[in-house]
Amino acid sequence: MSVDGSQRSEVETLFSRRRDWSADNVVGFMMKQAVDHPECISLAAGLVDPETLPVEVTRRAAERMLGDESLARASLQYGTTEGSQRLRDLLLEYLARLEGVSVDDLGIDRDQLVLSTGSQQMLSLLCEAILDPGDICLIADPTYYVMLGTVTGLGARAVVVEADEGGLCLESLEAVLLSIEAAGELSRVKMIYVVSDFDNPRSVSLADDRRGGLVDLVAGYADRQRILLVEDAAYRELYYDGRPRPSVWGHDPAGDTVALVQTFSKCYSPGLRVGFGVLPRRLIEPVLDLKGNEDFGSTSFSQHLLATVLEDGQFAEHTGRLRQAYAAKRDALVRGADEHLGDVDGVEWLVPDGGLYVWMTVPERVDTGLGGSLFRRAVEVEQVMYVPGDLCYIGTNGLKPRNQLRLSFGVETPERLAEGLARLARAIRAEL
Repeated sequence: MSVDGSQRSEVETLFSRRRDWSADNVVGFMMKQAVDHPECISLAAGLVDPETLPVEVTRRAAERMLGDESLARASLQYGTTEGSQRLRDLLLEYLARLEGVSVDDLGIDRDQLVLSTGSQQMLSLLCEAILDPGDICLIADPTYYVMLGTVTGLGARAVVVEADEGGLCLESLEAVLLSIEAAGELSRVKMIYVVSDFDNPRSVSLADDRRGGLVDLVAGYADRQRILLVEDAAYRELYYDGRPRPSVWGHDPAGDTVALVQTFSKCYSPGLRVGFGVLPRRLIEPVLDLKGNEDFGSTSFSQHLLATVLEDGQFAEHTGRLRQAYAAKRDALVRGADEHLGDVDGVEWLVPDGGLYVWMTVPERVDTGLGGSLFRRAVEVEQVMYVPGDLCYIGTNGLKPRNQLRLSFGVETPERLAEGLARLARAIRAEL
């Protein structure tokens, strides 16, 4: 179907352009594969470990919240579009701890914090507020494939910026911007998207010495084109080696270049669906206008429940246990790779120091894509599932690498991760 609608049938004209641009949803397909093959060990699902979900902590917080009549009524009532003042005040303290500064030194107030239904809603709202059809969002390749769908679902274009083991390459970003400017399209560049910590799919973080430079590079274009730098920090709390680092947003003292997006889905509970954005002041009203049209405000119950958890001092203890559990699962998956694939030429993987994923590369003659024989063999014969790496690429001139895999250690136990890697190794060896 043509994007301009010239070949749309009479029935198809019932649907909007946005429906056309959002077709072929990859997440839906992968979820269907999991449902259709429940016997598979899933190295694909980016879900959190059900055994680590904070049932007891949440139960105690819910009992305290519902035992307080004032809190109970507030949690069961409509909230505001921007979200609970109580939680936003607590998030200022939470964010200050992550940044390693005082609340006063953050340089913001709660009005710049907007709560959302997970981080994905905030990413979607920012894209809606900024991008028109034909506009450009610069994204490191490979990247979070749901964000690709969000950008293209608005009719905008995702344009490749090179990335390495230190994340997005500033030299490549500068070269791409200069090329676009030379082509007379700089006015179309509205957004740059970066996952700063333990990205999906590779669990790679933006190097510390690139963070300030990235902000400076983007801010340097402000006199001829305002570009929003969107920092997705969904995995920020999931560090296993070392300590949390200051965000990209923390290198933006003027507060008008970066929008920071975070979520409690990965580090506490995806079922609560609480995320937030720290927004430049010029973006607050547009985002709230769009959000008000969607939901009048995200769920009050979840916001007050999370606020109670933070007040009770249980959150930090939970995330400490969570990091220990995921580090052990990462180690089990990597040990399995060493044991079963360590002697195979051309098979390599990145060992992450945070996040939920291991990124693997196999020889180019092995097609890891959904239509490739490795995926079929893995699912149907060995009963193990992975995410094909090409789904995470924008690609250049229509070309995407088809010899990479994203392996998640989020859901399965260490024992099943080890068995899953053994099964995957058998499939890879058979293909070779």
